[in-house]
Amino acid sequence: MGIPNLQIALDNSSLDEALATIKEAGPFVDIVEAGTILCLAEGMQAVKCLRALYPDKIIVADTKCADAGSTVAKNCTDAGADWMTIICCATIPTMKSALKEVKELQVELYGDWTFEQAESWLDIGVTQVVYHQSRDALLSGETWGEKDLTKVKKLVDMGFKVSVTGGLELETLELFRGVDVFTFIAGRSITAAEDSAQAAQDFKAEIQRIWG
Repeated sequence: MGIPNLQIALDNSSLDEALATIKEAGPFVDIVEAGTILCLAEGMQAVKCLRALYPDKIIVADTKCADAGSTVAKNCTDAGADWMTIICCATIPTMKSALKEVKELQVELYGDWTFEQAESWLDIGVTQVVYHQSRDALLSGETWGEKDLTKVKKLVDMGFKVSVTGGLELETLELFRGVDVFTFIAGRSITAAEDSAQAAQDFKAEIQRIWG
């Protein structure tokens, strides 16, 4: 079992805000994500800027692509992204076309996806999934629980590299002790912190404590 990565999700509404945050926290994270909100607000310019700042880090474009997989993936790759996200309801042809243009594709798990669908993603060469507690679900009062852990463990057992995200706080990490999580994706718990650099370091230290 490896030590999970730490990924920062930049879901700012402006590039200036995102860059101010990443300049503080960037040195302490493994993966930098141009979040969906940032991609929608600023387009691929956000990805280009993140790549320029961090030429040696993995850059993710969180497009949650649903269609035109090849075109969207090529745009992301041309801007400097290593990985791109695609929504789980996208068709297999859309996923296959995206896979041809990007180094790795992450399937975002929202709504009523099934493990049968997940098998079909493995069949076409998808190796990564992102397990969510969505922002809207968290705002409505949902929390992480055993049902989530069970699903994450099953996805890992199937052979996926599973990233986990959605309202993650330091104390949330302990719930996943013993689970082979690939990446923890933290957004506002780092980006909205008074000291983003320290918040990122605290996450890294807690991951090391539990999985080191």
